[in-house]
Amino acid sequence: MTLTFLCIKIFFARILDVSLGTIRTIVMVKGKTWVSGIIAFFEVFIWFYIAREALNTTIDSLWIGISYAGGYASGTIIGTFLSNHLINGIVGVQVISKSITKKEIELIRNHGYGVSVMDLKDDYEGIKKQMLYIQINNKSLKKLTKLIRSLDESAFIIVNDTKLIQNGYLK
Repeated sequence: MTLTFLCIKIFFARILDVSLGTIRTIVMVKGKTWVSGIIAFFEVFIWFYIAREALNTTIDSLWIGISYAGGYASGTIIGTFLSNHLINGIVGVQVISKSITKKEIELIRNHGYGVSVMDLKDDYEGIKKQMLYIQINNKSLKKLTKLIRSLDESAFIIVNDTKLIQNGYLK
């Protein structure tokens, strides 16, 4: 086996197994145990064979290590990209604002988002604020944050992954 072919094989196998590992981690956090277990099997199966081949070759070259590390780094980037674009998830968005009005909250609702509002009082600054609670599909996050920023540039926005949602409204 030539050095070039071995390096290409290692590089792409590492991309595949690390991408699977990234996706498996996200699926596991979302509580999908069986799916993450199946992905883990293929991830480690690929890793085992490619690591064995990389370590047992008679070819002595720094390029093998570079291919292995480069495939790992590329797999992390590609796996994250795939996870963000292929895995549907729910995120909870909390918005703390000093200036969003009831009319603007209705505007957010008119854009299709379910919004729960809590009035807050900041004892430190003595200012009344609102906290908006919004649960959305992660693919809607950019549109929602753009809308919030158009209403209040200084709004404090917190985004958290949501594992389970029951009842209510979700866009």
